Amino acid sequence: MNRLHYIAMRLVKTALVTIAVVVLSFFLIRLAPGDAATVMAGQSGYADEAFVKSLRAEYGLDRPLPVQLWKYLGAVAQGDLGTSYARRMPVLEVILQRLPNTLLLDAFALVVAIAGGVWLGGLAARRPGSAGDAAVTVLSMLFYAVPQFWLGMMAVLLFAVWLAWLPPFGIETMGADYTGLARVADVASHMILPGMTLALYYLAGYARLTRTAMIEVAGQDFVKTARAKGIREGQVRRRHILRNALIPLITYAGLQASTLVGGSVLVENVFSWPGIGTLAYEAVTARDNPLLLGIFIVTAILISLFNLVTDIAYSLADPRVELA
Repeated sequence: MNRLHYIAMRLVKTALVTIAVVVLSFFLIRLAPGDAATVMAGQSGYADEAFVKSLRAEYGLDRPLPVQLWKYLGAVAQGDLGTSYARRMPVLEVILQRLPNTLLLDAFALVVAIAGGVWLGGLAARRPGSAGDAAVTVLSMLFYAVPQFWLGMMAVLLFAVWLAWLPPFGIETMGADYTGLARVADVASHMILPGMTLALYYLAGYARLTRTAMIEVAGQDFVKTARAKGIREGQVRRRHILRNALIPLITYAGLQASTLVGGSVLVENVFSWPGIGTLAYEAVTARDNPLLLGIFIVTAILISLFNLVTDIAYSLADPRVELA
């Protein structure tokens, strides 16, 4: 019952956070010079004042800002995020077309980062101060320090241009019309370069955190007792050290999952991956305010939900933690 009450309260807070995001984003977007009517008029080739005024009237841009905000909040409360200026489609429909691509890429990157980071961190924790520990530390620092866009471009140059092992851009081969397993394999091959570019940056954090946590847990009394009982070293490391070291990793993974949803803009644009990141960039360049606001709202909701799942997972992993 305590957990259900906690979830209900967090969902209420999520709604309040969403409202705050809508209000702040609504006014911040309109601080930029110009408006969507000017952009659309320029794209259509009719930039005269009368046409711009008609566009402003059509989209309600000629009304006072408080009136526009109130109308928009009422629409959002009914699940209507408005209509995209550039695409002339419902914003929610446009976002739902791109969101699965971002979630797929982020899930792949997160799994690779966690698995690789835990493995490297475990290797480094075996012999602290050794050459292997130093190598893992240097590698982690390198992955963390290199800019993602540069790493992505170098990956395209090496694996797509020089070696021709992997496709450089997009989510699938244009015009191939694959179906079934062939399409799955095609999407997977396109996902490797952007997914690994994202994963390597976060892998560094997991490796360092796993190393530190395992070294700390290895010095505790229950680990010494397990070794004194004659339990094999492999079992001690897996069941006693690694299991207890995973507690801080759950929190870190939850934070990274939230960051990945809105933080893959650079990587998606480098690899032309049709996700939320590239959609946000297109909305900014087109001054498509409803679409940009819709992306902010959906991202804020997803981040809040990821944080809620992280808190629940933390309490399940460690019964000593109570949700309050």
